[in-house]
Amino acid sequence: MELWDLYDINRNKIGKTIQRGELLSPGEYHLVVHVCLFNSQGEMLIQQRQPFKKGWSNLWDISCGGSATMGDTSQSAISRELQEELGITYDFNAIRPNFTINFTNGFDDYYLIDLDMDLNDLTLQYEEVQKVKWASKEEILNMIKTGEFIPFYDSLIHLIFDSRNQYGSVRLKMDVAK
Repeated sequence: MELWDLYDINRNKIGKTIQRGELLSPGEYHLVVHVCLFNSQGEMLIQQRQPFKKGWSNLWDISCGGSATMGDTSQSAISRELQEELGITYDFNAIRPNFTINFTNGFDDYYLIDLDMDLNDLTLQYEEVQKVKWASKEEILNMIKTGEFIPFYDSLIHLIFDSRNQYGSVRLKMDVAK
């Protein structure tokens, strides 16, 4: 049984929990976390969901993610998800999400991390992940078009790749012709 803390529209915990699968009341939201891992070639680690996994079965997905459970912060939730799904230990305590996207029932926090690793060293969670591989932005966009990848908006994939190694949406320095 998985319990989620519930939040108000301003992302304040409201002191109420709900069991996964129960309907949220109007004005109640929950937190979902994602991490996108990139290698030094600029490729993202993607995972293929198990064929028996409920929701998006057999499709490819971004590196890892899931719902925050009762008592989690965004950072503790993504740390747990990364350890569970891929066997990677990473300290997120001093890291903020690169961006958050609101969805109908909650908040999606996205973390973007550069981390070179040998895929053979990963420990894939059998219940969630059948395989992993590195993929370029173009490969992911093509996989979305062919129906092999969760049908994220193309603009989200562009945002993820374009937001690596930075916070914010404005360039700090601009070249201005005089």
